[in-house]
Amino acid sequence: MCFGGGVYAAEQTEFYPSLILLHKHQYAYAQVQLSSDVISTVEFNQTGEFLATGDKGGRVVIFQREPQGEYNVYSTFQSHEPEFDYLKSLEIEERINKIRWLPLHNPAHFLLATNDKTIKLWKVSERDKRAEGYNLRDEEGRLKDLSTVTTLQVPVLRPMDLLVEASPRRVFANAHAYHINSISVNSDCETYLSADDLRINLWNLNITDRSFNIVDLKPENMEDLSEVITVAEFHPHHCHLLAFSSSTGTTRLCDMRASALCDQHAKLFEEVVDPSHRSFFSEIVSSVSDVKFSHSGRYLLTRDYLTVKVWDLNMENKPVETYQVHDYLRTKLCSLYESDCIFDKFECAWNGTDSVIMTGAYNNYFRMFDRASLRDVTLEASREVCKRRAVLQPRRVCVGKKQKETDVSVDSLDFRKKILHTAWHPKENIIAIAASNNLYIFQDRLTPNGHHNTPEIQSAPPKWQTQPNPPTY
Repeated sequence: MCFGGGVYAAEQTEFYPSLILLHKHQYAYAQVQLSSDVISTVEFNQTGEFLATGDKGGRVVIFQREPQGEYNVYSTFQSHEPEFDYLKSLEIEERINKIRWLPLHNPAHFLLATNDKTIKLWKVSERDKRAEGYNLRDEEGRLKDLSTVTTLQVPVLRPMDLLVEASPRRVFANAHAYHINSISVNSDCETYLSADDLRINLWNLNITDRSFNIVDLKPENMEDLSEVITVAEFHPHHCHLLAFSSSTGTTRLCDMRASALCDQHAKLFEEVVDPSHRSFFSEIVSSVSDVKFSHSGRYLLTRDYLTVKVWDLNMENKPVETYQVHDYLRTKLCSLYESDCIFDKFECAWNGTDSVIMTGAYNNYFRMFDRASLRDVTLEASREVCKRRAVLQPRRVCVGKKQKETDVSVDSLDFRKKILHTAWHPKENIIAIAASNNLYIFQDRLTPNGHHNTPEIQSAPPKWQTQPNPPTY
């Protein structure tokens, strides 16, 4: 399947406790990876039938789930183009930072896609009929000579091959002085927020020429700047609640009913660190890179560099659960700082029942944590280990001597291979993993009696290169 000069292949597998690859999609051009092909965001829609990905080249690829369970390409389009701000002499990249689906209200699908400066609302619709028999136009749409029109006819609709069209319906621009890092659709289905390093704006989906600033952290003197906004998210059920996190490791819950400007938070979620344990890297690794409300709305999931934490909205002083993602990297922080890897922003995700947590790591590993049993597993999404009809095998990173041949030493981890972007189907055990220019889709299949089957890797359509699915819990 050609896409923007490249080939995009997808894999799918079964998942917890055994994952198999269902489908794999890959961007490749002459077998050489282009930086523009690197996937920069992944997002399921509310039903899970569609999966959207954005890349550094400004393109959006939408996959649709087929009746047999596999995801195949539904539509591809160029969402953003590179621009240049002549006033600031600043180049604006076309990279898609975030994609958010709007709730489905009619046969057409709507989604928001943003780069560093501009947010666009796209409509994706199907057309399988065309009108024929116009009185004043010919079949090619050109106006007829009126002197040749001697009779009137009623236009009719004729069947045609299915055509999927993507068209921009709104463009929201010129509202952010800094790079947009988050967008989130409100539960009222009328508004959404966009956040950059210092401000959060509230938009109406029907109004493009103005927005309302609801959070502003910019000090009068920029030398007094002590933190920046890293991510913002609306509550899934209460349209007046939103959460945003900062580079200092704090997460604030704001109530828009209290004030038009939400600089004064309603709750502050922060874990106090023992001063004797602080180091040069403490503030860097505590910076929150992602925030997700649970589907129930009761909990907050936050990801920093080394851990993923679950917070109860009713308890601010400490998280109710803390999971170590790659604690073995604490001794490597100096080299990670020198290579800038310490500033990588990992995302996190809940499963549909809020019982399992997923997040990414290095070496193309991703981690899953079962909240009830406290079990965890490390799995790998890469072409080397994803084979046909194979189950994803757990991986183990060891600091000292290897105990098994399959163990991987922390010194041999490849920090260029990283899982930054993940997404979980809202209702089923299906996960999407973005690894550089590869998209892996894994699924857990159940037998009729409700037990887990041994996962298998399904073969993708002939035009796709098949790769393994992630493990199943």
